[in-house]
Amino acid sequence: MRDSDELDKLVKVIASALPDDQKFIALHEPHFSGNEWEYVKECLDTGWVSSVGKFVDRFEHDLAEYTGVNHAIAVVNGTAALHICLKLAGVEQNDEVLIPSLTFIATANAVSYCGAIPHFVDSEMRTLGIDPLKLSDYLKDIAEIKQGDCYNKITGRRIRAVVPMHTFGHPVDLDPLMELCASYHIELIEDAAESLGSYYKGKHTGNFGKVSALSFNGNKVITTGGGGAILTNNESLAKLAKHVTTTAKVPHKWAFNHDQIGFNYRLPNINAALGCAQLEQLDHFLIKKRALADSYRKVIAEIDCASFMVEPEFAKSNYWLNTIVLNSPDEMKREYLLEKLNNQGIMSRPVWTLMHKLPIFTKFPRMELTVVENLEMQLINIPSSVMLGMTRVNAEGLE
Repeated sequence: MRDSDELDKLVKVIASALPDDQKFIALHEPHFSGNEWEYVKECLDTGWVSSVGKFVDRFEHDLAEYTGVNHAIAVVNGTAALHICLKLAGVEQNDEVLIPSLTFIATANAVSYCGAIPHFVDSEMRTLGIDPLKLSDYLKDIAEIKQGDCYNKITGRRIRAVVPMHTFGHPVDLDPLMELCASYHIELIEDAAESLGSYYKGKHTGNFGKVSALSFNGNKVITTGGGGAILTNNESLAKLAKHVTTTAKVPHKWAFNHDQIGFNYRLPNINAALGCAQLEQLDHFLIKKRALADSYRKVIAEIDCASFMVEPEFAKSNYWLNTIVLNSPDEMKREYLLEKLNNQGIMSRPVWTLMHKLPIFTKFPRMELTVVENLEMQLINIPSSVMLGMTRVNAEGLE
């Protein structure tokens, strides 16, 4: 069979797992079927629409309870959450921060906001996230401990933190990464923007870093329109996070005093109201998303040229974005498949341009990046919206 024939067959089996009565199927759409209208209307009726209100408090409480962390601080978006996480972890100007080159640009941007240096590292196939074993070998060559801190022997800069990003909702292998951080005195900060509802060895992502970041953008598993959150089990860091994200204003009945540089990052009450309603439905959303992923897995198993990205054996994924993995890196095949799918009204996209290839980041340090440079030509995201999993859930009584 010619390559194009096999790719055409792949398009057909993907289409077979999707509704046949829609001219266009988006990559990931929000789904509103709960108390969204009621809660948002309450904000409008009462006038509590800005950065304080009962829904902000409730959303933070409910997030902490759902994820199992001690504290959640709601902010305006996931990038803001990650920015503050880095500052809370002590990242300073000219520090280096180890981040995957295979990530959304927000990860690298947040490092840059701190005046720090993104240092790009490779990923592994089974998780699409940071490869802790390869990173360990790399640090043996370039890192040294001086006065309790880790330094890059080549650049002379301090390596302050590592930021694993749970790609498309699939958790990174965190245990060996945490051991590595302990050995090299490096802070672990989880970029959990895509992994609400995902678990590593039975514990929700966001519990493993000193601080962690979530995102509630319109295309995430649940949405607040925009929005994000800082997660931590450290009470003092949680108090500091809330303080600096509210312009570092010292509490007073009328005076405006600020005791440090702060940020106007707090999530508005009207957005938090949307989030509360969405979070009430999260378990049902995850059932539908996992059902859709299972449908894809079964039909794509019939294809020789590609596989479906499944959760690693130690994890339970939210399958935020379903992903096809071509068997070999081939840009022409990837582009052929993208064109066929999108022309058929099945929205699909390649993975993000690798960070180290963007002109703004080409001069920053990086390790050998063979795996991600191959993955860039192998990965394609396909439709993943909650409602696409409803047909199978209803038919098989999975709820």
